[in-house]
Amino acid sequence: MRVRDRLGITRRRQRQASRLLQLCLVGFFFVGLDRHSLGIVVNSALGLGVTYLPALLQRDYDIPMDPALVLWITAAVFLHALGTLGPYHDVWWWDHVTHTLSASLVAAVGYAAARAVDEHVEELYLPPTFMFAFILLVTVAFGVLWEVIEFAVGGLSTAVGSGAILTQFGLTDTMFDLLFDVLGGVVVAVWGTAYLTDVVAALQRRLDQRSA
Repeated sequence: MRVRDRLGITRRRQRQASRLLQLCLVGFFFVGLDRHSLGIVVNSALGLGVTYLPALLQRDYDIPMDPALVLWITAAVFLHALGTLGPYHDVWWWDHVTHTLSASLVAAVGYAAARAVDEHVEELYLPPTFMFAFILLVTVAFGVLWEVIEFAVGGLSTAVGSGAILTQFGLTDTMFDLLFDVLGGVVVAVWGTAYLTDVVAALQRRLDQRSA
């Protein structure tokens, strides 16, 4: 049973929640303009763009996107953009939550791709223990890459004298970020795969069509 079934949240309500978060991202963009904050403007604009990826994938590549999956993606970028308005600095646990959610999305992409290949190639078999380890490795690898990008963008922002686009609090914060990245991977490995069954099936069909 999925979370929405336990909570009694309908698909329609989930779609409405996603639309509301998108409107909030538009609002954050104008707040950033009003504050002359490059970080808020960039993060809200990029976040809003990411929220339209599910519709693009469904329209152009026929990959089904469950409303819960769309809300999952939208909530992750919404909380990240909201953090740039102050919570990243004022709420000690905010960065941990956003890293966990973002890492769970990376883990979901890694799982869906690996499982689709596993189903497509008859000679290939990826046991559950391997998939668990694979999801964690992909998540940690992307987490390390993201931390490098944060350091690089932070240094570039300082060099050119612009406002910070990505928030970086030092080496200790980086280690905590990676720990919560692992937590996001574990969440997907244990509970999140139920939401990705349709996506895996669609990816497998596309692989089958390409090799036919």
